[in-house]
Amino acid sequence: MNTLSDSFKNPWEKFHGPNLGYVMEMYERYLQNPSLVDPELKEWFDCWGPPEFSDSNNDNKPKDVVHHTNVSANLLEKYVQAVKLADYIRTFGHLDAKINPLETSEKDSRHIDIQKFGLTEDDLKSIPSSIISPYLPNHIKNAFEAIQYLKEVYTSKLAFEFGHVQDVEEKNWLLQMVESGSYRPAISNEKKMELLKRLTEVEVFEHFLHRTFVGQKRFSIEGVDTLVPLLDEIISEAVQKGTKLINIGMAHRGRLNVLAHVLGKPYEMIFAEFQHAPNKDLIPSEGSIGITYGWTGDVKYHLGLDRKIKNENTVRAVITLANNPSHLEYVNPVVVGYTRAAQETRDKPGFPEQDESKSFAILIHGDAAFPGQGVVAETLNLSRLKGYQTGGTIHIIANNMIGFTTESEDSRSTKYASDLAKGFEIPIVHVNADDPEAVLAAAHLAFIYRQTFKKDFLIDLIGYRRHGHNEMDEPAATNPLMYQIIRKHPTVGKLYAARLEQQGIIPSAEEVDRFAKEVEKKLQEAYSRVAELKEEPDYEMNPPEVAEKGIPKIDTSVPVNVLEQINRELVQWPDGFHVFNKLERILKRRITAFQENKIDWAHAEALAFATILQDGIPIRLTGQDSERGTFAQRHLILHDDKTGKTFSPLHQLSGSKASFAIHNSPLSEASVLGFEYGYNVFAPETLVLWEAQFGDFANSAQVIIDQFISSGRAKWGQKSGLVMLLPHGYEGQGPEHSSARLERFLSLAAENNWTVANMTKSSQYFHILRRQALILQKEEVRPLVIMSPKSLLRHPLVVSGAADLSEGSFQPVLPQPGLGNAPEKVERLILCSGKIAIDLAEKLNEVKDKDWFHILRVEELYPFPMEEISRYVKQFPNLKEIVWVQEEPKNMGAWNFVEPRLLTLAPAGVQVSYIGRRRRSSTAEGDPIVHKKEQARIINQAFTRS
Repeated sequence: MNTLSDSFKNPWEKFHGPNLGYVMEMYERYLQNPSLVDPELKEWFDCWGPPEFSDSNNDNKPKDVVHHTNVSANLLEKYVQAVKLADYIRTFGHLDAKINPLETSEKDSRHIDIQKFGLTEDDLKSIPSSIISPYLPNHIKNAFEAIQYLKEVYTSKLAFEFGHVQDVEEKNWLLQMVESGSYRPAISNEKKMELLKRLTEVEVFEHFLHRTFVGQKRFSIEGVDTLVPLLDEIISEAVQKGTKLINIGMAHRGRLNVLAHVLGKPYEMIFAEFQHAPNKDLIPSEGSIGITYGWTGDVKYHLGLDRKIKNENTVRAVITLANNPSHLEYVNPVVVGYTRAAQETRDKPGFPEQDESKSFAILIHGDAAFPGQGVVAETLNLSRLKGYQTGGTIHIIANNMIGFTTESEDSRSTKYASDLAKGFEIPIVHVNADDPEAVLAAAHLAFIYRQTFKKDFLIDLIGYRRHGHNEMDEPAATNPLMYQIIRKHPTVGKLYAARLEQQGIIPSAEEVDRFAKEVEKKLQEAYSRVAELKEEPDYEMNPPEVAEKGIPKIDTSVPVNVLEQINRELVQWPDGFHVFNKLERILKRRITAFQENKIDWAHAEALAFATILQDGIPIRLTGQDSERGTFAQRHLILHDDKTGKTFSPLHQLSGSKASFAIHNSPLSEASVLGFEYGYNVFAPETLVLWEAQFGDFANSAQVIIDQFISSGRAKWGQKSGLVMLLPHGYEGQGPEHSSARLERFLSLAAENNWTVANMTKSSQYFHILRRQALILQKEEVRPLVIMSPKSLLRHPLVVSGAADLSEGSFQPVLPQPGLGNAPEKVERLILCSGKIAIDLAEKLNEVKDKDWFHILRVEELYPFPMEEISRYVKQFPNLKEIVWVQEEPKNMGAWNFVEPRLLTLAPAGVQVSYIGRRRRSSTAEGDPIVHKKEQARIINQAFTRS
């Protein structure tokens, strides 16, 4: 607020609407006791007296005349109450709005009645309209007309909630858009006819499926039919503004209709899927749509699609509907990850360059799922974070007011399904799905808000569900009262047709019937073509050879002189940049560590990243505390301890041809891993890594792992080269900081769907990262799961020499150095993986008789290196037993996975046995002393003859 010296002749002219109401309340408090108000405001009141209000909306006065009303103390209360009434209408109008298409009873509007505020019609007529709102249309002459107008605006079939938006600029913008009416663009008669035709297509398509494929699930859109024109409108506005990519994520409800009418999936393809005979020849030859197939496939209402919007031969934009499994909302972060990847340019050093106008996401939620699925809140939390924001997602709740058979009062603790969004200050509109024109207005407001503020927006599209959860359900059995209303309720197509007929835009209902018959004919012709082309599906469902075969031989070595140069550059920072003293000393030791062949895990990682960037391959690494590293091992983002500014040595690397992005993630796993999977799918040339703070935190992302990462290619043909770094190892830290649940990844391993590694040398980590980067754009690409170390990060037995990096390659099996020199004496072959191998190596110094056993470290557990191990087994003619040693309980870790494979490998008469912890329900002991005793027992048993 300005001081008196800065103020102008009439300071009150600056205040309007809610702000004016605040000033009046403060003046009322000032009259009671001047010390109760802010000193600066008290100075204004002392000088200028009661507020003066400009009424520039009064059409009875010339436009250049400004009428001022000096409010006396007696009238001030009326003014305050008028402003409060207006604010109540803005805040609570949605409670009286006609947003529920099934609601027939009158609502209680007493809380916005003028009498509740001690006002009369004459009181309001004596008050200028400008104190109510500065955004009113010119025909509004006084506060009474203004209040009536606001009631009409805020209690119609489109209702607003943005009182929770804290940013003043945003809130004023929203008020202006709504109260001026500019959020409702004019709709021509031609567009109204197009809208009616679209609704007819939607409805006839559903009816055709219902009659033709009796008893088959389709998860009908009926009841929220206007979802299709809502998407049409958002996409149309986006394309006109130059957006190149629109990514959509949605669950089952209405998906087939969206595929058919928004994505342009041919009716023939949909009908073929209903007949369980998908035919790839039905894909349009002109390339306007794109669809990929896995070999095991998925049900028709999970499948995605790409559609190109063309102008002659030029692609103006692409619409993508993401593949989505039955965990309804887990596609949300995947789609947001798609969108961020599409916005970024990654061909230069530094962080990627982001252009938020290139792409945006539309997420369609269920009304039960939006408040019920935690991944929704996780994804909303990403929306304004530096490493994840996309310039705003448009959220749509396809609100059926029911979840399966559960009514709203049993599925959420909030009034609206959308209330979760309030915590993230996301503006919300509720719109009656039976009013197509209100739905288009909501679409327009959502899009221009996203364009203006680069933030999320939510449309609560309130309709109903005409059938049961699926079309085989009888909903009246569990929701009889609701379905008595629904069965009598006309469809939105019928309602809108009657409205246009009443307006004289269509001559009669016969016009609508004629168009419906045309749609019906088109559907019948498509169905007839499918019957002619029907083919039997491939019941063997075998993966293509290129997917199932192993990773090809790739040279991952890097010349030592290149590594030396990189090593020097990684400990250089700009002049005047002050690294924390202790950290500076630690990092600069890497110069001598390289020369002394003591390259530890994080050092090898930094060298691998640098060489990958020099190969022109972008990198993105995220996770909780990944910039520093959970165990203070990485430090790829440095902080100036004088200024707080940040710097990454990988951003100034000479010869780098690609971007390097590293971000600390929020304390979420499902949303972040889903985001990184989506980013990787959409940016397949990028090495994308997600790091769990501790490997067992991946438990919280199990749906993403099970339903996307491990199986996405088999189900949808969706390739991924995502890397998961999961700290794993038993150091006595208890059951929640020990196990990355290796057994889960191995139980999901099949068809060469991913690589699972548990390594013991920093050079192995260097080479496997480089190998992964170099297969990213090959058909053999697959995700990489690494059981990464904790205590081994700086262990002297894990370090490597420069030659291991410059001359070596990744080895699936490593023999223990110093053993096996007398093959004929070896009776026991010990196989192990990961940290336990280093525990065994440390104990070797105390073992006197070493000739009778040999140790193999299985560095790559899947694909299991059968041939490599077999070659070692054949070297020992007097072998008596093969022992698998692990630190995990017997029912966890790798034992259940490797046992049948070892039995296959074992020559006749050679016993296969297990050494490790007994079967447990919990992953590890909680007491470190007990842990040490058990660990010592395992190691001693490994070196004790049977």
